[in-house]
Amino acid sequence: QVQLVESGGRLVQAGGSLRLSCAASGRTFSTLFMGWFRQAPGKEREFVTAIGWSGILPVYADSVKGRFTISRDNAKNTLYLQMNGLKPEDTAVYYCAAGRRGVLRNVEGYDSWGQGTQVTVSS
Repeated sequence: QVQLVESGGRLVQAGGSLRLSCAASGRTFSTLFMGWFRQAPGKEREFVTAIGWSGILPVYADSVKGRFTISRDNAKNTLYLQMNGLKPEDTAVYYCAAGRRGVLRNVEGYDSWGQGTQVTVSS
């Protein structure tokens, strides 16, 4: 399994921006489907966005479409999440995930998970 480590989360004011990173170990990153999920206190983990190995045709949850952008750098084994126009409801622990089944929106579709990074948006 690939090892994933997220970073970049912090406290930010509403309307601000953040870029999260997810560093992956191993030499198979370029062949993996990657996703970002988030989990707020007392809620289930929810899909945010996902991307294929080539980086084209990413998919987004409706709640973040137009504000968040997923990207990947296969040469650096790194996945990114650019978050603009942050809202208090974006507050959550953000997780990156890796899998081989496709660009999927469900938690069960991914085999490897990072430990998460906290994003807090103040109003």
